[in-house]
Amino acid sequence: MDVFEKLRILSDAAKYDAACTSSGVDKKASRGGMGSAAACGICHSFAGDGRCISLLKVLMTNVCVYDCAYCVNRVSHDTLRTAFTPRELADLTMQFYRRNYIEGLFLSSGVMGSADATCERMIETLRILREEYRFAGYIHAKAIPGANQALVARLGLLADRLSVNIEMPSGASLAKLAPDKTKKAILAPMGYMQQRIAESSHDLVRYRHAPRFAPAGQSTQMIIGASPETDYHILKLTAGLYARYDLKRVFFSAYVPVTESPLLPSLETPPPLWREHRLYQADWLLRFYGFTVDEILDEQHPGFHPYMDPKCHWALQHKDFFPLEVNRASFEELLRVPGIGVKSAWRIIKARRACALTWDSLGKIGVVVKRAQYFLLCRGRQRSGIVWERSAVLAALMSARERALYEAQEGEVRQMSLFAGATVPLLTSKERRELQCIQLPI
Repeated sequence: MDVFEKLRILSDAAKYDAACTSSGVDKKASRGGMGSAAACGICHSFAGDGRCISLLKVLMTNVCVYDCAYCVNRVSHDTLRTAFTPRELADLTMQFYRRNYIEGLFLSSGVMGSADATCERMIETLRILREEYRFAGYIHAKAIPGANQALVARLGLLADRLSVNIEMPSGASLAKLAPDKTKKAILAPMGYMQQRIAESSHDLVRYRHAPRFAPAGQSTQMIIGASPETDYHILKLTAGLYARYDLKRVFFSAYVPVTESPLLPSLETPPPLWREHRLYQADWLLRFYGFTVDEILDEQHPGFHPYMDPKCHWALQHKDFFPLEVNRASFEELLRVPGIGVKSAWRIIKARRACALTWDSLGKIGVVVKRAQYFLLCRGRQRSGIVWERSAVLAALMSARERALYEAQEGEVRQMSLFAGATVPLLTSKERRELQCIQLPI
């Protein structure tokens, strides 16, 4: 099998690994080296100068000794198997980089033979890139659960970011769907990597040129929709992972049915993409907006609102917190207002040092006035013409797609004037199938 046929098979097998993240590290090649990494670089996105920044996302091999029910590469699944040699994959990466196809590498792997043997093949690939080609670009590597700590240590000195997939949101689901894996085998390398990253940061202060262990930190990924855990349970786990392991990012991957199994949703079940979207929105609130899990969801309300993002839903449930005077509210209070993000909140704090803000000036500094107008006062006054009327508020707080879902689900129950004048895109067939799975709140 030639190398390009291997690439076709192993890049397709890697498509369920989430890799769209900022690189989180600034690095330039030394004299005679090649490549660089910028902290703001995002794979499969665009830089400010219009360049497409992307990663070669590929598996070392799709051969695997594990039999995880949700995985297309599991040992019992009938699929074409292959593997790169370290030299083949390193050469391929450099050929793509020189042609400006990619700016880095995302490397994962099935477990071929043993965790140690697989990790050694990945290390050799990265060694060739770093030492022989002197490649200084971004590399994200998946650590193999169960591999020897010495191998993980070597991998972390070659890669910019490491990750270990936590796979399932609970130990019970992991035991049922991935009987060959254990919670301890997954969490142990996460704890070790967290310790080494912290030590490396301290060493850098003392020894300027000391090599850093995974300078862009570590992340993880969990599958959503293959097991019965609630959104509240998943969000609790996410917050715990951030606090305990100092993760840079928790990724959520909507389960795509690939094989028939009594332990999993049927093949006709659409991936819970809308649920994945809501989890990412809530994750953002946890990391940047100062929310706690119990402010977003709780045991009595363990699922997200189907038509409204978590921040807007919180605001409607806490009307007593509003309206806020924009010229006196603290930074933390401003972050609670729909239509105000982290950047626009800082701009408000900076701008009001010079003069009292008006409604016109709010729009100029990036506030989405259409949303924020229901929750703010400017110089002690509401915006002229604003009346707290449920249909108008809902129309302002929902996105175009959320309004489309709302209209399709509510049908004749909705008020005809609710979204007057709004342009609502048609639903795709995938979104219509997904809509059928939404459970409305009672």
